Amino acid sequence: MMKKTAAPKQRLSVLLGTILLLATILSACSGGKSAGDLGSGTNSGGDSGNTGGKTEQVTITHYTIDSPDRTFIEELIPEFEATHPNIKVKVEKAPYEQFDSKLQTLIAGGNSPDVTSHYGYGGFAEYYNKDMLLDLTDLMAEDGFNADDYSIPSHLMDIYKVNDRTYGIPVNIYVTLMLYNKDMFDAAGVPYPPSDFEDKSWTFEKMVEDAKQMTVISDDIAKTQYGVDFTWAERDMRPLYFGAEPYSADTWTNGGVPSETHFDSPEVIAAYNKLFGLIFKDKVSPNSEWSKSVAGQNGDPFVAGKIGMSVGGSWNLAGANDFPFKIGVAAVPWGGNDKVRSTLFVDPLLILKDSKHPKEAFEWIKFLLTDDVQEKSIELSGGNPPVNTKAAETYYKHFEGIDPEDVKKVYEGATKYGFESYNHLVTNYSQINDMFINEMQPIETGHKTVEEVMPTIQAKVTEILKR
Repeated sequence: MMKKTAAPKQRLSVLLGTILLLATILSACSGGKSAGDLGSGTNSGGDSGNTGGKTEQVTITHYTIDSPDRTFIEELIPEFEATHPNIKVKVEKAPYEQFDSKLQTLIAGGNSPDVTSHYGYGGFAEYYNKDMLLDLTDLMAEDGFNADDYSIPSHLMDIYKVNDRTYGIPVNIYVTLMLYNKDMFDAAGVPYPPSDFEDKSWTFEKMVEDAKQMTVISDDIAKTQYGVDFTWAERDMRPLYFGAEPYSADTWTNGGVPSETHFDSPEVIAAYNKLFGLIFKDKVSPNSEWSKSVAGQNGDPFVAGKIGMSVGGSWNLAGANDFPFKIGVAAVPWGGNDKVRSTLFVDPLLILKDSKHPKEAFEWIKFLLTDDVQEKSIELSGGNPPVNTKAAETYYKHFEGIDPEDVKKVYEGATKYGFESYNHLVTNYSQINDMFINEMQPIETGHKTVEEVMPTIQAKVTEILKR
């Protein structure tokens, strides 16, 4: 599961629409504790934790995924502690699959971490509705925090506001983009796809046409290759690419809880059939069984050089410098939805409501947002995209053999045509996601049709949302 521009990005109407909807999403929810409600667990006398005076030393915990692209923050701790001698930082880790469950266990056991993000299946709406988050508004006002000082675009800050109260500060922004194997394009004599999202000649149908020229199906698995792997987003969000909306519009004004879902509607079923048609009709995409057989349970057939184009999250760029072939980055083709062609994954840093040292935790967050640290984090993480727009220029240049202007163009276009990921906007999402993975497996392996499975998914989504 990623980039920034050299100057603050202009307010993009489509993205702002999404953000303003999100600002209204959770208006009826209970929210979290504010800094004004905090007890004696923080520094007194307005000391915000960045001085070496008589303030008692405290330890804060940063909870994250146990993977190199997240645990790199351990390498930043000595620098932070050198300038904040009264604060020690401890990193708590969990595998991705166990991230949410372990977080709940820690909180229930009275061992709540101080700082985290929605790095698991669950997202902001789920955390907010469970009353897990600290309202940062008063803390930010007391500190004099200004997002502009950290080169954070205001429209990204707005994503994690509820009723003008801030519950999270963005640290990374990921988008949906296309990676392509230049060697496969060259061998097939196919021109490279454009990086400009405004190029309307680059359509879903054109992508399929190009993919057919690169697809080779053989009894010899070593010779088999496919033209495209089109994942785009989590399974419940994919119909949006074609303009089919599976959740009712009031989802974004009703606390992330839709009054209706439409997974068995003709429009949603048609969208899924078009996507699964890449596998079973057009035969330009692999099924899940083939992918596992080629790349292993946790592998990626694109990285193995068996896929011409891969549409997915921009975190896939992180390993681009080590791919055994020449790689390019392109726009997601136009699929008929004039407003949405990219899923956004804007990761915030959150302080949990049960933090015993929120002021010190806020000092750590500010440190991670500074120009120097955001730029340094790109290399340490292996290519995480900074939210800091000044550090973005370094990010664009991080990928060997890829024109930085292409990365910048793709990132800006994906942001303009982006919609925040459903896993950040819909409550109970971890359960919804698990259900989709299980119920859609027979479709992905070709054992059931979309029409057979969607009524069951519709019923189960309804059940989960009622919990």
